[in-house]
Amino acid sequence: MVAPFRHVRYFTKLKDGELLYFMKAVQVAESGLKSAIKPQGLNIGMNMGRVAGAGIRNHIHLHVVPRWEGDTNFMPILSEARVLPERLEVTYKKLKPYFKE
Repeated sequence: MVAPFRHVRYFTKLKDGELLYFMKAVQVAESGLKSAIKPQGLNIGMNMGRVAGAGIRNHIHLHVVPRWEGDTNFMPILSEARVLPERLEVTYKKLKPYFKE
């Protein structure tokens, strides 16, 4: 997840410098994920507002999600369970060197 420092509700409310920093942070996330865990693709997306699925009220953020062929995940729909390929601590250790700031 990538979020700007200032709490803003809408993407259009970011100032030019904030927008540039926000998008640069997405580049860092993309690069780090590609280097650390080598996904075959990425989904980058934003949910604004409760009805759109935003979980953090009044603070925009982008999700940068690594994807692999065949990773379609039906578990949350059927049983409210999430399937992860490894323990979060392992993923954290892989990604930490790529996110210094």
